[in-house]
Amino acid sequence: MAKILLTTTSFQDTPGPHHALLAREGYEIVRERGPLNEARMLELAGDFDAFLCGDDAITRAVLEKSLPRLKVVAKYGIGLDKVDVASATELKIPVTFCPGVNHTTVAEHTFGLLLAIYRQIVEQSNAVHDGKWKRLTGHELMGKTIGIAGLGRIGKEVAVRARAFGMNVLGYDVYWDADFARAHGVERVDDVDDLIRRSDIVSLHMNLTPETKNFINTERLKLFKKNAVLLNCARGELVGSSALAAALGEGQIAGYGADVLDEEPPRPDHPLLKCRGAVITPHIGSRTYESVVRQATMAAQNMINVLEGKPALAQANKL
Repeated sequence: MAKILLTTTSFQDTPGPHHALLAREGYEIVRERGPLNEARMLELAGDFDAFLCGDDAITRAVLEKSLPRLKVVAKYGIGLDKVDVASATELKIPVTFCPGVNHTTVAEHTFGLLLAIYRQIVEQSNAVHDGKWKRLTGHELMGKTIGIAGLGRIGKEVAVRARAFGMNVLGYDVYWDADFARAHGVERVDDVDDLIRRSDIVSLHMNLTPETKNFINTERLKLFKKNAVLLNCARGELVGSSALAAALGEGQIAGYGADVLDEEPPRPDHPLLKCRGAVITPHIGSRTYESVVRQATMAAQNMINVLEGKPALAQANKL
């Protein structure tokens, strides 16, 4: 009987058919509350046939200690920056993932953050709950320009919704989908710095790579309009937290809406936690009942397929 390490909390906490799918295989399942750091993963490694993981640290050291038993790393979701895919490939360990399951949910959450900032919803709601009838004047989205950095599945969904709000849409991506852009009125901008300069709102939907780490830094923050809003529903490390905190504090930009941080959960003195104008949620952009079922079902089926010697629905590495 295969032994599985299940760490993703939304898989565990959300009801749905993914539980029955996993249960009927008869696996021995060990449940942990992730994301787990490298030290904890090293404590657990070596005793499992499969990891069904979220944003746990799957480093080379973890992978090496997991051999020879580990047969598959099944990622719940699409982001693979916490998995050493190169080492997994070298060690002949399949890494599966779940593209196309959460783009609608994350795009909707992106607009939730934007509306919260543009209409100052959080501040005013908190005031009402405190017995104060505090009324602030916000802004409309109609007519504003949104610059989308990363026009993949999620970025495209953001563009569709932006057009529905009557916004002007700029897009930046190395791989440009001309047909989509033409169909949805997205203007291509080849220079991301130019996109930042022209946008009232900049929304990040890029992969985290060594090249994109601290993509929004002190120098780029100087390019933003004074009343601009930055949105990040991708990865926290795309943004330099200290530089952004300083920019918010100095009024260099107007707001930051994020579902991710460079430390999750953040330490109590994280520089962004006390910033006025920052609306931060605890990495729940893809956490809806609908999306969790899609992700969990695909992640579980990927794992089952590999353990049974069948092709995964989606595999990130070629062995």
